Amino acid sequence: MSGLRVVPAWRHGQERLYVCLAGGGSVAWYDRDSARVNLLGEEHEAEVLRVLAPFLVGPVTVGPPPVPTSADLARLALHPDDDLAPNRPGEALHIALERDPAPARRLRADPRHRALAAEQAVGEALDGLEGAGWRALHSLPLPGGSRIQHLLIGPGGLFCVAALAVRKQRVRIADPMVTVGRRAPVPLLRTLRSDASRASFALAAEARPVLVLAGTGAAGPEAGHSPGDVRVLGVGELPALARLGGVLKPADVAALHALARDRRTWRRV
Repeated sequence: MSGLRVVPAWRHGQERLYVCLAGGGSVAWYDRDSARVNLLGEEHEAEVLRVLAPFLVGPVTVGPPPVPTSADLARLALHPDDDLAPNRPGEALHIALERDPAPARRLRADPRHRALAAEQAVGEALDGLEGAGWRALHSLPLPGGSRIQHLLIGPGGLFCVAALAVRKQRVRIADPMVTVGRRAPVPLLRTLRSDASRASFALAAEARPVLVLAGTGAAGPEAGHSPGDVRVLGVGELPALARLGGVLKPADVAALHALARDRRTWRRV
């Protein structure tokens, strides 16, 4: 066989190099992220590897395309408008600030900016756990206008995570009230438990609440009544969640992630 050409393309946010016939039609493709060459016919292997040689980096796996799992099929069947996976950390705050920006001249900074920065910091830390088998979703809308800031799914189970913007301020916890500095106390733990309960109902799996204190120089919490069922962590402590395991298998993680990314899942809670 001769006349093969390499055509770069993007699919589902990942770069692929397709090996095509001169007259059109693909015979293979190379996934850089998975370091795998997927062959549509074994008879083309030698020629495909020859034309791909300048693009291959390190050792690669060569073989037929993997059979899609049930989670893969569910993802491919999901309408883009119902797919919540592309949501950025703080997606709802991004939209609110675009629709109703703060006045240019303001004596005090818009607190939404600090809240957004906190969600972004926590979201970035959670996304960094993907290499350990965890998957994170952000800004999941719930009926009534509320939302789950972050949902973390992995070997250690299911976690409903909320970020609290703190900047060199003392945090006092008197369950269910949380007080930051001189601000008025708010029943944040009650809200977080409610979100975790709704996630548990929607996904038919136990979701545990986590409160993350996010901000430069954040002081540790003073606990009046320790919320034993709610983990209180700093952003730097989030990687410790990656060491948890023994709850969900990889197939369970994939299935829960496919269910949670579907907007329709949350309309019934």
